[in-house]
This record gives sequence, C-alpha cells and structure tokens, in this order.
Amino acid sequence: MLWKNRKYGEESPYIPAGPFKIRLPFIHYRFEWPDYVQGLLMCAVDLSAIPLLIELLGMPFEVAMAIVLLNGIFYLLHHLLGDPAVPGWITPAIPLIMLYCQQFPEGAERVHALIAFQMTLGILSLLLGSTGLASKVVKLIPPAIKSGVILGAGFAAVISVFQIGGRFESFPWTITIAIGIAFYLLFSNHFATFQNRNPFWGTIAKLGIFPVIILAVVIAPIFGEAPWPTLQWGFSTPDFVTLWNEYTIFGLGFPPLMMFLTGLPTVLAAYIVLFGDVLQTKALVEEGAAARPDEKVEYNPSRAHLIFGIRNSAMSILGPDVTMCGPLWSAMQVVMIERFKKGRKAMDSIFGGVGSFRWGTNTGLLLLPIVSLVEPILGVALALTLLIQGYVSVKVGILESRSQRDLGIAGIIGAVLCIKGAAWAFAVGIILCLLIYGKHFFRGEVDNTFMKDQKAD
Repeated sequence: MLWKNRKYGEESPYIPAGPFKIRLPFIHYRFEWPDYVQGLLMCAVDLSAIPLLIELLGMPFEVAMAIVLLNGIFYLLHHLLGDPAVPGWITPAIPLIMLYCQQFPEGAERVHALIAFQMTLGILSLLLGSTGLASKVVKLIPPAIKSGVILGAGFAAVISVFQIGGRFESFPWTITIAIGIAFYLLFSNHFATFQNRNPFWGTIAKLGIFPVIILAVVIAPIFGEAPWPTLQWGFSTPDFVTLWNEYTIFGLGFPPLMMFLTGLPTVLAAYIVLFGDVLQTKALVEEGAAARPDEKVEYNPSRAHLIFGIRNSAMSILGPDVTMCGPLWSAMQVVMIERFKKGRKAMDSIFGGVGSFRWGTNTGLLLLPIVSLVEPILGVALALTLLIQGYVSVKVGILESRSQRDLGIAGIIGAVLCIKGAAWAFAVGIILCLLIYGKHFFRGEVDNTFMKDQKAD
C-alpha cells in the first residue's frame, strides 16, 4: 500500500522504467470504487464500435467483440505506464478512415488496407514520441490546412449519420430525442447552471452520455426502431480464433507495400486530429493539477505518443480496429478531472480515478447482462458519439483558423475531404495556400477575426 505514504506535493509512487512510470492498482494507487462502477456502465460506448466493424469489414458480432476486448486491455497501458488520461478512440477520424477503407473491395483487400493504415499510424506515433518531434511536425502544417482537416472530420462525422443508408434512417425518432437531450446535458448554458443547484442533476451531468444511452434502450422499442433487450446471463464469448484466422496478418499475410503508401495522406489527417486530442489532454490535466497541489501530476506528450503508438502497432497485428487508438476520451477525462478537483478524500490520485474507470469498462465488456442490455441500440450509441464529436470538431476546426481567408480555405478543404478523401484535400489545401499566401505559405495571416488572436496580440 505504497500510495498511503505519499506526502503533500509528491507524485504518487511508481516503478521507474525509462520514459514510463509503472503504477499498479492497490499498491501504487488507491482503487476508486465509484469510478470502477461508472466504468462498468460506460462500457456501452466502447461496445458501439461493433456496428462500425460489422459495417466496414462484414465481421460477425463475436469477432468484433474480440477486437473491442483487445482494445480495452490496451487502454490499461496508459495509467499503468504513467499517463494520467482516460484513453479512447480517435473519434473525429473514424469517418475519414471508413471512407478510405471503403475504396477497397470488402474482404481481404479491405482488411489489409485497415491493417496498413493502423500500423503506419502506430509507427509514426512511436517515431514522433521517441524523438520529441510531435509538436514540430504539426507546427509545419499551415493553420488553414489544420483547420480544414479538423473541420472536414466534423462534417464527415455528421454526414455518416444522416447520409442515405446512415444510422438516422434506422433510428430516426430515437436519435432525434437522444441527441437533443445529449446536447442539452453537455452543451447547454441553462443545464450548466441548473446542475450546480441540484445534486441529482449534478450526478447526471458527471455520467456523460451514459444516461442518454440507457434512455435510448427504452425509447427505441417504444417507437418500434429496435427490439426490447433480451437480458442474458453469463460472460461474453469473443471469437479470437476467427479474428486471427480471417482478419489479421496471421491468416491473411502482410499487406502490400503500396497500401502503406496510399494511406499516408489519410494517416496524416488522422494524426492532425489526434494531436489536437493530445493538446486537449494536456490542458485538462494541468487544470486538475492546479486545483490539487497535494499531488504532483505531469502530462508528457512524448510518453503519451509512445503508449498510443504501441497500442496502434499492436492492434494492427492482433485485431485491426477502425476506431484507432487515441490519447483521450474527452467526456470521461472531464468527469475524472472534476472528481479529482474535489480533493484527496474524493479521489486520492488521478491515476486511481482513470485506472479504476478503465478496469471497470473492461469488466463490463465481459459481463453478458450489460452487453445484451445495450446490444439493440449500439447503432444509436455510435450515432450519438459521432454527432457529439462532430459538434466539437467543427468548433475546434474553426478556431484553428487565424483569419477569414483561412476560414474560406478550410471550408473548401473540409468539403473536399468528405467527398474525395484526404489526399485530394491536402492537394487542394496546398494549392490554395500557395495561391493566396505565396511566400507566407506556412505562416498565413492573423486578421484578428477571432478573440483568441486579439488576446494573443
């Protein structure tokens, strides 16, 4: 119980291991049961990756379940190796990756495309993390192009829900009601004020989108858009044998070299979005650390790169996943930081909170009653995730711009990205920035359209 000996202002105890700081539950951090229980319920969001995998690769439910479980195991690496974050998907990039992979015929060729994509992203992350070049690479990209990529990712997320054959056609009433409530709970000024006055609504606010998902379990059957859940008892039955025989390099062989090259523009687009999550994580951790001087908490972007680089590289071999392995689940990181701010009695260490939560989600994935409860509305859970991420990506994408000219370029890049893919979008962005900014290609301009730039000046 080394965690009990932590003195005021010190880091929580750990085992040094090069760039990593190993922390084990019950030994180096107190196990936080409230966060573990919340994790049991919030595994519903992890499960919403299953419809994506079924749609993209045509795999059976049990095989997709195996990928979700593998991903869950690798989520644990972050807090175990010293990263004070709740890791998640690279959500804004999912529609871009779907568009890229759908250029290839369903079957072995499409699986190879996904394997090559995730392996490239993993190797790139490891390279940038080990050299410390991550921030320098992103700074080389003009603001207008960064803005356009993130904006396009937001557009693509919303389009994927509302396009012909999209999830909205299957669950029109459920998605309409659920997303309306979700946006109110997450983004409304009225609810933000209301939750501070009432402990019950404050608790609801801390659960992220989980209350909305449970509501969808009831709404969908009432409107005839999904069957009532049939609760099953026991444990999940992931099919690892079929996964490794039919969807990995063990059964299909190594992807052709050309697939690694053709995926590079989309990999770069995904990385730009991913780096935005790294910056957001750093800001959230620093906000929590400022409120809790009793524990020294540091967020190291290079270490985070190494960890999600390991995750993506390993998953590309063991179970390629269209959601990719990202540094942050933003909604739950906010919840963790808010609990952490309440003092040592509420959460002894940030590592106890994020770690216990991810142990909880993994346990939930193994419990068949939880899986069977949410299975009928996994498409709704995914639509909610995409629409919320679309909202955030559009907002962040616009704020990446520094002038009205940047905004114009970004809008065109975003539209091209959704229709023609990342390679076309980068080509259009480069040409427009050269034509409009000339020798100031990398710098662009600041015209004080945005308040952030006025403050900076």
